[in-house]
Amino acid sequence: MVVRIISGKYKGRKINTPRNLPVRPTTNFAKESLFNILTTQYSVEDKVVLDCFAGSGNMSFEFLSRGAKDVYGVDMSTKCIKHLIQTSKEWETDNFKAIKRDAIKFVKNAKIKFDIIFADPPYDWPNYNELINTVFEKELLTDKGLLIIEHDKTHQFKTVPNFVEERIYGHVHFSIFEL
Repeated sequence: MVVRIISGKYKGRKINTPRNLPVRPTTNFAKESLFNILTTQYSVEDKVVLDCFAGSGNMSFEFLSRGAKDVYGVDMSTKCIKHLIQTSKEWETDNFKAIKRDAIKFVKNAKIKFDIIFADPPYDWPNYNELINTVFEKELLTDKGLLIIEHDKTHQFKTVPNFVEERIYGHVHFSIFEL
C-alpha cells in the first residue's frame, strides 16, 4: 500500500508501506480534510505531536511535513517501528522518534506535554475511553491542546468530557477533544 504526503516540506513523497504491516492508514481524503481543519482553526507548525498507533507513519510524516517541531510515533508492532525508523532515516528527519510501546502504557508514563495527540487504533479496540481519560487525567495536553481520535461509526464520544466536535469523511470519523 502506498500513501502520499499531501502538503508541506515532503509534499508528494510516498510512503511505501510493506504488505505485511498490520495497518489501516488514514485515507488521503480523510487526512486532507482533517489537516484543512487543523491548519485553518489551529496550527501544526512548531507543535509537539504524539501519534499513537503510528503504523505506516502516514500521519506522523504529514505532521512533520507541515512543520511540527517534534513528532513521537508510538506503535506496538516491531515491523511498524522498523518501517518508521527506516522512513525517518530515508527522509533524513531529525525530529521524529519511533517508540515501540503500548499506547495506554505510553500515555500513562509520558513525562512531556503534547500540543496534539492523534490516535488511530484498530476500530474494534476496546480501550478508547481509557486512552481519552488517561490523556486528560495525566494532563498530557498543553493549553488549548488537541486530542484527535480516528474511529468508525460504532463509537460515539459526544458525551465524553472535553469533546468538541466530530467530523465524518466517508467511513472515517474524527472526534476532537480540547483541554
